[in-house]
Amino acid sequence: MIADKALLLSLVIFTGIFCQWLAWRVKLPAILFLLCTGILAGPVLGWLDSDALFGDLLFPFISLSVAIILFEGSLTLQFHQIAGLRKVIRNMVSVGALITWLITSATTHYALEFSWELSFLFGAITVVTGPTVIVPLLRTVRPSAPVANILRWEGIVIDPIGAIMAVLVYEFILLGAGSNAMSHTFLAFGKMIAIGLALGSVSAYLYATLLRLHWLPEFLHNVSTLAMVIMVFSLSNTLHDESGLLTVTIMGMWLANSKAVPINEILHFKESLSVLLISVLFIVLAARLDFHMFVQLGWPALFVFLSIQFLSRPLSVVISAFGSSLSWPERHLLAWIAPRGIVAAAISALFAIRLEESGYTEASLLVPLTFMVIIGTVGLQSTTAGFIARWLGVAEPDPKGFLIIGANRVARAIAQALKEHEFRVVLIDTSWEKISMARMEGLQTYYGQPVSEHADRHLDLVGIGRMLGLSPRGSLNSLACMYYRMELGYNAVYALQTEKEKDITEDRKSGSARKWATLFGKEVTFSSLMAGLHEEWSIRSTMLTESFTYEDYLSTYRKRAIPLFALSPNGTVTIFTVEKQPVPGAGWTLLSFVAPQE
Repeated sequence: MIADKALLLSLVIFTGIFCQWLAWRVKLPAILFLLCTGILAGPVLGWLDSDALFGDLLFPFISLSVAIILFEGSLTLQFHQIAGLRKVIRNMVSVGALITWLITSATTHYALEFSWELSFLFGAITVVTGPTVIVPLLRTVRPSAPVANILRWEGIVIDPIGAIMAVLVYEFILLGAGSNAMSHTFLAFGKMIAIGLALGSVSAYLYATLLRLHWLPEFLHNVSTLAMVIMVFSLSNTLHDESGLLTVTIMGMWLANSKAVPINEILHFKESLSVLLISVLFIVLAARLDFHMFVQLGWPALFVFLSIQFLSRPLSVVISAFGSSLSWPERHLLAWIAPRGIVAAAISALFAIRLEESGYTEASLLVPLTFMVIIGTVGLQSTTAGFIARWLGVAEPDPKGFLIIGANRVARAIAQALKEHEFRVVLIDTSWEKISMARMEGLQTYYGQPVSEHADRHLDLVGIGRMLGLSPRGSLNSLACMYYRMELGYNAVYALQTEKEKDITEDRKSGSARKWATLFGKEVTFSSLMAGLHEEWSIRSTMLTESFTYEDYLSTYRKRAIPLFALSPNGTVTIFTVEKQPVPGAGWTLLSFVAPQE
């Protein structure tokens, strides 16, 4: 084991982020690499002893981290996303959870000969799925919007429900069977629900009021939210054990659905913090595993995993989705995806220690059994869900399309050129006349402001991967870039400069303007492109070959052409910008703004 704790913790953080990068490169959930790293560093090589590294702070750190992760996930839960699907989600986190709990408990009891008490506790622990594994999986699989929204809502809402179920079973175990234990359990359940709803709602309302009235400076928004979440979570747990997860979930959902509350920057900060915490948590928890416990479980543990994957999950989905508008392929995919994550791992570790101290010796098997389910569900589903989604026809197309701000003549010409090469293009404008002209030309449009609550609800971004700001209003292009870079990524938003912006020196431009690329070239502006269209310039495709290279193209056209896009043989697009001028090779196609022949 590495003696220097500072060095060891630094290695854990660095390795965790490296695992996140590796997962992004190979398009697999990071949990697979994090678990392998933790197992390798802990039980295999003996470099990492989590209990020695954190001491008494290990489980407080785990609890607070899970609370922050769950709050960040609940900030993304907006009710308009599940219009018509609320009944399905409600069924899945109630009836579906009950079905999963009962089937898993019975299988655990009969397959592993656990006592009914520990079997019911394990069933409650493995009810949860969780955003730590669902969200990365959704990014890779890209299922249809109804499936993605149901899985995301279920993964976040089920976490506090599963934790509450586990706490109730745990208290029932400690009190022993009987009427007193049952009445105490129901009383504890009522207290947890009341505290979670009351404290979560009140704290969210008060904090939303602070943000709405601008009583907090912007530079304190992120850290104040973090402090608020930690304080509310700890206060809730002080009022009643394990009620904090429900409280922070209610708080996040309230803020996410509050009007005129600026949460975008808070959400971005929390996403980054969640990635860091998840990376550390999985390595730390995996390092605590004991291989001898897996051997002690034996082959019967496989039956527990198979019952969760092929019996309880499909049955809960079939019953929960009965009478809904979901298609059968969507239901099949829902029945396949339900990976377990960090909440199950953390709760199992916590209750295993408490029950061992109370004399339940077989409680030590809860942790390896839970990790076996985590590894099994994540490993199987992450490697097969993408193929199954495509096979069922419920996977979104690759995000190669373009969202174009503006439906003016320049925007329509560029949109037509991209559409001819089979790219999905959506134009946004507030001018009904321009929108009508675009529709008559066969282009897909959205009438309204690009940054608005209505656009959030009705703008279909399926298959959209990049945004082009082609409005003559530079301020609108900048606003759209700042907004959609959160949705599409910092490297996926572009803006065409106006004549006024062209004359502004770099040192006088706003800092935010440097976070997206300027389209097509330093001398290219909206006015120059519009003037070219009046002079009968047009967008043309040019195929480059071994005999007609990009250098030949430049020497042939000289100043009579402006390269716009370069299309590779495999269908990817590179955009010409001030910051990046690609050099396409043979087999590539150039889309250029070309002057008429003299």
